[in-house]
Amino acid sequence: MSKEIKKVLVIKLGALGDFVLALAAMRKIREAHPKAKITLLTTPPFEALAKLSPYFNSVETDGRPDDFGQTLAMIGRIRKARYDRVYDLQTNSRTNGYFQMLRPFPPQWNGIAVGCSLPQKGSARLTMHTLERQADQLRAAGIWPDAPTEPGSAPPPDLSWILRKHKEPRPVAGAAAPRPYVLFVPGGSAHRLEKRWPVECYAQLGSLLKAKGLDIVIIGGPQESAMARHIQKAVGGARDLTGRTDFAQLAVLGARAALTVGNDTGPTHLLAAAGAPTIALFSDASDPELCGPRGHVAVIRSPDLKALPVSTVASAAMALLPH
Repeated sequence: MSKEIKKVLVIKLGALGDFVLALAAMRKIREAHPKAKITLLTTPPFEALAKLSPYFNSVETDGRPDDFGQTLAMIGRIRKARYDRVYDLQTNSRTNGYFQMLRPFPPQWNGIAVGCSLPQKGSARLTMHTLERQADQLRAAGIWPDAPTEPGSAPPPDLSWILRKHKEPRPVAGAAAPRPYVLFVPGGSAHRLEKRWPVECYAQLGSLLKAKGLDIVIIGGPQESAMARHIQKAVGGARDLTGRTDFAQLAVLGARAALTVGNDTGPTHLLAAAGAPTIALFSDASDPELCGPRGHVAVIRSPDLKALPVSTVASAAMALLPH
C-alpha cells in the first residue's frame, strides 16, 4: 500500500504569465490531496495572490535564493520539512539542482529532474502548450489519469475565487451605476519591445471605445506610466493605474472588466484567467500555441505588431464586448 501523502511542496517561481497558467495544475494538486498540508515555494511577487488562493496552506518566497548560503538554508528547510511529495512546476535547471542537493534521500519528486521518482518522460512536452504539458506531468505523477493532453484540450486556470475574497462594496443609494470599463495592458518586457503594439494604437483604440460609452483603465508597472499618460492625453479621462496594483488587485479588476486588450505579457494572462474577455496581441516573438492565454480569449497574431491596424483590434473588441 502506498504511503499517504500528508505534506506536499509545489514549486513555481515565475514569470507572471507562467505562474498564472500553473494555477490550473495547482488546483488539480489540491483536488488530489484535499487533506494534505500544501506549501508553495515561489518568489515575493506571487505571495499575495497565492495566499488568497484556495490551493495552499502556506507560502514561502525564497525560491530563488541570491547566493549559495541562502540556497543551502532553503534546501535544509525543505529536507527538515520531510515532504511526502514535491510537484516541480518550474522544471528547469535551477529546480533540477534543488533535487540533486536533496539526495541521497530525496522526497517523491514529480518533474523532469534527473533521477526523480515521478518523471514526465518524452520530448513531446517541448512542443506542448503549458496547460497540456503540466496536465501530462500530473498524469505521470498518477493524480490525473485522464489528463487532457491534446492541443487546446486542457482547462484554463480559474480565478473565480478572487471575487469571493473581495466583496463588492454596497451601492450608494441614488448613485449612478459605474460605467463598464476596458483594461489596457500596453507594456511588457523592456528588452522585448517587438512584443508591444504601439502606444499610439492603444490611444486610437481607447478613443473609439470611449465613444462607445466605455471607460478606459490602463494597468502595468510604474515604468509604463509614460505610456499611460500618452493614452490619457489622447482619450481624455482614462484612468492610470500603472504601478498602483498588486497581482491580487489586478485579478479583481479583470474579473469585473468588460474587456481586456493587452500585449503578450504576464498581466494579460492574469486578467484573462480572472474572467475578462481578452484580446491578446502576439508578434512573431512568441508562440501562443505554446504559451497563449486561454479562456474567453481572442488571439490576434501579426508578425510585426507595428503593422497591426487599429481597425482589426477594434473589430475583435466589438465582437467580444457584451451586447
